[in-house]
Amino acid sequence: MKEIAIDVHGLTKSFGGRTVVRDLSLQVPKGEIYGFLGPNGSGKTTTLRLLCGLLTPDSGEGTCLGYDILKDQESIKRHVGYMTQRFSLYADLSIRENLEFVARVYGVADPRAAAKAAIDRLGLSGRAEQLAGELSGGWKQRLALGACILPNPQLLLLDEPTAGVDPKARREFWDEIHGLAAEGITVLVSTHYMDEAERCHEIAYIAFGELLARGTANEVVAQSGLSTWIVSGTGLHDLAQDLQTRNGIDMVAPFGTELHVSGRDRPALDAAIAAAKKQDGAHRWTRGEPSLEDVFILLMDSAKDNFA
Repeated sequence: MKEIAIDVHGLTKSFGGRTVVRDLSLQVPKGEIYGFLGPNGSGKTTTLRLLCGLLTPDSGEGTCLGYDILKDQESIKRHVGYMTQRFSLYADLSIRENLEFVARVYGVADPRAAAKAAIDRLGLSGRAEQLAGELSGGWKQRLALGACILPNPQLLLLDEPTAGVDPKARREFWDEIHGLAAEGITVLVSTHYMDEAERCHEIAYIAFGELLARGTANEVVAQSGLSTWIVSGTGLHDLAQDLQTRNGIDMVAPFGTELHVSGRDRPALDAAIAAAKKQDGAHRWTRGEPSLEDVFILLMDSAKDNFA
């Protein structure tokens, strides 16, 4: 049995009369990377903060790192590294100065040695004296991660950590996250990138306060009950508009020179596809497998905005 890092039940949180998180229950094993997906404003950030004691739920209960999320919030915070969406270190200090400052704030025994170790680990050695404000997005994210791990947290919260970062920098960042998880650190991360979601051990899809799906990426796809056809060729725009009006088709999504045509009722979908194929001789129709992005879009379309 895996050791459980986070075990919460029935968490609900409202702001100004709006329910941002509703009746959420989760178990996260120690050393897992747990991803949170969902549209903007769906409660992902609030969920992260509830799970680690940074916010108090209106109702519900549970533990984080063995501490009660209602009674032991200060104890939880001492074991958490939190990386916000916005870069929050000092732009007019160098990488080394920023890390040494953070180390002193956390009372690390040897701030200089701790900062140097973080710099070496994250490949920042050649840039140690560069001002943080002069760094590109990818290097800023490395610096922010270095600051998070300085106090040796047991839990990392990463709120859309690679937004605006190029693919190579994102891959290197995720390689480091997996290294930290292998050392036993639990990671909670929100993301909009499907390739990043697939790098998580488990994911949860949250839409406007409600948890709609959870499990591994493959389990979430299987749970959706979605079937998909792939249409390839040129001039797909008019075809896509026609397909969207047919019964049995829940979603039509363009992918370059292909359309992903999906539905949750397979017989009805197949009947709609058969009828469309009779009228169309210009494209290739093949049965495909639904992707995580297909499921993401379907869930987003079916969710009700609690602020609407």
